[in-house]
Amino acid sequence: MSGMAYNEQARDDFNRARSKATLSKILYALTPEKQRLLSLQDVRALLKPKNETYKGMQTIPINLIVGSEDRYQDFNHAFLPKSEHMRKRWENVDKARLQDIILPPIKAYKIGGVYFVSDGNHRVSVARAQGCENIDAEVIELSSEITIEPGMTESDLKRAVIQYEKRYAFEHTVIGKIMDWDELDYSEPGLFEETLRHIQGHKYFINQSKKEEIPLEEGARSWYNNVYKPIIEVIEKEGLLSRFPGRTKSDLYMWIIRHWDDLKRKKGNNFPLQAAAIDYAEKYGKSIGRQIWEFILKIIRPGA
Repeated sequence: MSGMAYNEQARDDFNRARSKATLSKILYALTPEKQRLLSLQDVRALLKPKNETYKGMQTIPINLIVGSEDRYQDFNHAFLPKSEHMRKRWENVDKARLQDIILPPIKAYKIGGVYFVSDGNHRVSVARAQGCENIDAEVIELSSEITIEPGMTESDLKRAVIQYEKRYAFEHTVIGKIMDWDELDYSEPGLFEETLRHIQGHKYFINQSKKEEIPLEEGARSWYNNVYKPIIEVIEKEGLLSRFPGRTKSDLYMWIIRHWDDLKRKKGNNFPLQAAAIDYAEKYGKSIGRQIWEFILKIIRPGA
């Protein structure tokens, strides 16, 4: 095959990859998150790995490469190129493949059982477009208790993290001794840990009037009966959750107590809880009319 033939073949290969990317964008128009590559930075922020281990050279499955360290905006979930400006580099990699030129291995991080490219995104894109099943990689593994499945979106991963945090809180902390599983349910990660800080803070506060240190479970039950439960009752009585679609009563508890603390600093410690809850809902909640309008915009301008 001549040099011109290699050029034409690589150009055709890139055009096919771009056409598939365009079709994918159309198919996922209403669910754009499903066609995005995962960002390693965002995944690290969610999973918070404590250790990393150099694993050396390996042959890894291409279908387990789900994201990128810094080029996640350039490719879609199938590592197809998303823009024309990528043509030159992509075609050069493809021509090297066509001429059986051995390219250096990619560099990748492994976390949760899947891989994120740190160097070699175009090599992965070309290999995947040509139906290759494996690719050589230099791998660093990041520790994680949470498994990531191919096809998971960032929202899916966030839910997995929340469920892991919830299981840990109920199985290994005092929360499981004072509450039923369904009574505490957050939609953002990190809030179960913050709840434990609330319990510790409440225990410290009531201990100020006692001569002996009270058990943590006693302080936790006091927090549940005198802080958490009253706020949940206000949320239910005032119907505040309807102004926060997709959120939970526990979310509202967390936001209201933060808001209440802020109001007490500004207006005095006697500022009533119910007034703080209603004030928060009025300032930050969405009316039914606004929710309907946002739903209409989502339909007519998906991904906006």
